[in-house]
Amino acid sequence: MAGNSAQRLCDVVLDDTIGRSTPDVEHERAVAIFDLLEDNSFAPEGHDNGPYKLYLSLVEQRLVFTIKTEGDAPVATHILSLTPFRRIIKDYFMICDSYYQAIRSSTPSQIEAIDMGRRGIHNEGSQTLMDRLSGKIRIDFDTARRLFTLVCVLYWRG
Repeated sequence: MAGNSAQRLCDVVLDDTIGRSTPDVEHERAVAIFDLLEDNSFAPEGHDNGPYKLYLSLVEQRLVFTIKTEGDAPVATHILSLTPFRRIIKDYFMICDSYYQAIRSSTPSQIEAIDMGRRGIHNEGSQTLMDRLSGKIRIDFDTARRLFTLVCVLYWRG
């Protein structure tokens, strides 16, 4: 899918009514959006007229994916419960806190061990997101990883 320029995101917008967060979280958001726009695979089921703009927001403890074409024509809106993500996000935040503390004061081997755990939890969240979007939006695992980072940023700020 990555080779098809129509099946990709050309813009990602996070709900900014939630406000800003810590510098570490804002850095994660900026990197995830940059990486996502550089390389992604994104295809709403039944729609082949991309590239797409994705608006991510939290509404009443639900994750909202609003998809539009590059020209702002509505494509679809998908609303996902956050319940399947809550434990994963909570674990991810705890290990991220440990990671940010470790990079300031721990040995490289300690940092590497924490980072391996962080990546494992992140992969679990990414797979959960892919599963929840199945039948709605086709994405590859790298795209799911970057989107999961953005979900975490929204959740953290919300």
